[in-house]
Amino acid sequence: MFNLQTFFSFFPLLAKGALVTLEITLLAIILSAIISFAIGFMRLSCFWLVRNLATVYVEVFRGTSLLIQLFWLYFALPMLLDIQIPAMTAAVIALGLNYGAYGSEVVRSSVLSVPKGQYEAAIALNMSPYRRMRRILLPQAFVRMLPSFGNLQIELLKGTSLVYLITLTDLTYQGMILRTFDSSKTTEIFTSMLILYFILSYALTLIIRYMERRTIRGRY
Repeated sequence: MFNLQTFFSFFPLLAKGALVTLEITLLAIILSAIISFAIGFMRLSCFWLVRNLATVYVEVFRGTSLLIQLFWLYFALPMLLDIQIPAMTAAVIALGLNYGAYGSEVVRSSVLSVPKGQYEAAIALNMSPYRRMRRILLPQAFVRMLPSFGNLQIELLKGTSLVYLITLTDLTYQGMILRTFDSSKTTEIFTSMLILYFILSYALTLIIRYMERRTIRGRY
């Protein structure tokens, strides 16, 4: 049966792993956000080559396993280039590229969901394409993006549980180490991990909700 005394005995090691998980998550969120907007705008480009290149990227990274992408970056790519990629770097890049592909679809669909009349009014005011996007389309689209982006960030956090397979000492890695030393405490260990993952994911949820409220308040 799970008890608090057992949880607190495991907590220092699990908390150390949770900090690594949080670091990977935050770095990957930044990278995936940059990629999301870059590829999302590329898919809206009027140039077919740019659109097709972005489409290929999205289909490849959405259509292949995150685990395989992680292994490819950490094990296969260094062999091809004869270099060693640090595990943290490989993890952040793999997560950023994977979730950036999903996020780009959120950006693209949110911009397209802005009423056509807004776009036509901006053209009537003789606004440049850049100014139309920055002043009219993107502020309205951003409000629509936030809920979906919030879901993606939670998925990204959960996806970090794979990085222990490339030797990163994240929360899952520390839990597995504890289980190796005392398999009789498996239930307590995994319950403690569930609690910590929930705390991290709920913190991300609260941040996204705060951003939604601030964005809507600023819009109106």
